Amino acid sequence: MSDSKQSDRISVAKTYKLYLGGKFPRSESGRVYPVTDGKGKFLANAAHASRKDVRDAVVAARKAFPGWSSATAYNRGQVLYRVAEVLEGRRDQFVSEVSASEGLGGKKAESIVDAAIDRWVWYAGWTDKIASVLGSANPVAGPYFSFTVPEPTGVVGVLAPQQSSLLGLVEVLAPVLATGSTAVVVSSAERPLPAITLSEVLATSDVPGGVANILTGHAAELGPWLASHGDVNALDPTGAAPADRPGLAREAANTVKRVLTVPEAEPDWTTAPDLTRLRRYLEAKTVWHPLGV
Repeated sequence: MSDSKQSDRISVAKTYKLYLGGKFPRSESGRVYPVTDGKGKFLANAAHASRKDVRDAVVAARKAFPGWSSATAYNRGQVLYRVAEVLEGRRDQFVSEVSASEGLGGKKAESIVDAAIDRWVWYAGWTDKIASVLGSANPVAGPYFSFTVPEPTGVVGVLAPQQSSLLGLVEVLAPVLATGSTAVVVSSAERPLPAITLSEVLATSDVPGGVANILTGHAAELGPWLASHGDVNALDPTGAAPADRPGLAREAANTVKRVLTVPEAEPDWTTAPDLTRLRRYLEAKTVWHPLGV
């Protein structure tokens, strides 16, 4: 084919779907919205999730929770490390999407993608260590053993960062999965493409369907449904507008769910991680047992 004919070719416009229960359904509303780069150039269409999609995602996350939370910590670490392997294999695609989504130069986008992969590996490595670090053998004045062990919270609703389309997304999703909880994530509305590609990575690695569910849409619309849902145990409002967070906290209080305290402005996701987010998704269970029995 000549160069002139190649230049006349019309590219195939993509319309992406949701990632829900290990599958890729369309939004039940049938809505989509255009995704553009920083200069307004059309990139793709993304599904516009609805309240019904949120409910379906929570059902899928709850169904997956018993199997994921009861898997051995070592097995969860292996599964999450496999995600990092697939992320590495699709590094070039992520670099391209992060560059277009965030308006970054090639070198900067490469460093962000590399940091996201390394961060995923970091959290995967903590799955079989966190119980030893956060658990304890308690001194007891009596003929008993007393142990405190951390257990996963349950289903976590996550409003992903709006600016950091990949590294911030990994930072809010990976600790949920590493602790044995399951997640329903609302991606960045303006920068959803890295989240969509991460959905494909999750689907083609060893993560069981329903453990992570990623919805594209607007946090202002979907956040209240996550906050008020009775089967969601914790909420991360990072991607919500600061003015909306008090309302989300009030909705969450009606069902006594944990709401993470987050800074008003998005943090610098490139700073070294710590155990803060892992701690937030764990509940302490203390067990007593008589000696000699």
